[in-house]
Amino acid sequence: MKTKVTGLGGIFFKVKNPGKLGAWYKKHLGLPVNEWGGAVFDWRDARQPAKKGSTVWSPFAADTDHFGPGKQALMINYRVANLKSILAQLKKAGVWIDPKSGEGSEFGKFGWIKDGEGNRVELWEPPVERRPAKRKRAKA
Repeated sequence: MKTKVTGLGGIFFKVKNPGKLGAWYKKHLGLPVNEWGGAVFDWRDARQPAKKGSTVWSPFAADTDHFGPGKQALMINYRVANLKSILAQLKKAGVWIDPKSGEGSEFGKFGWIKDGEGNRVELWEPPVERRPAKRKRAKA
């Protein structure tokens, strides 16, 4: 397999009261919980320090369907460099792939698979980082 996971994109888990639990983590462990209820941990790539990344921590409502049907209470999101390529490789290997995989948004592209024990796993290709265009100096 030439395309691979490049890191953890996020950890998502079901809870009874996401707002209340987020506030608990913020108060007692100092997590930087945002208005939307989760926290984002920014970091830089060790091999390419100019390259930024982030890992998300987010509690979800216990009745969310984001984890697929069933009683799965935790879902890990893995960062990938090329979602289309990895989904093609996984399909060829016979791995179950959610038909909604490949959808894009302002947050990047997402895909969902089931691992060897049937756990729903999210794959995430972050959006391309936009760098500001360099301005040319006017000649005096």
